[in-house]
Amino acid sequence: MPGLVLSIAVKAGDLVEKGSPLLVLEAMKMENEIKAESEGIVASVSVNAGEAVLKGQVLIEFE
Repeated sequence: MPGLVLSIAVKAGDLVEKGSPLLVLEAMKMENEIKAESEGIVASVSVNAGEAVLKGQVLIEFE
C-alpha cells in the first residue's frame, strides 16, 4: 500500500527472526509495523525513513 516510511529497524546483514519488526509505514493516517514473515538475512534496504513509497515497491530484500 502507498505510504510514508517512518522508521527502519534493520540494515543490510542483519539476521531477523519470524515476527521481527522491519519498519514502520504510515498509510491512511495509521502506523503499520511491517514484520518479517520468516527467518532470514537482510540483503538490502531500498528505502529511507521519511521516504514516500508506492504500492508494490520493494522495500527490503533478503538473501
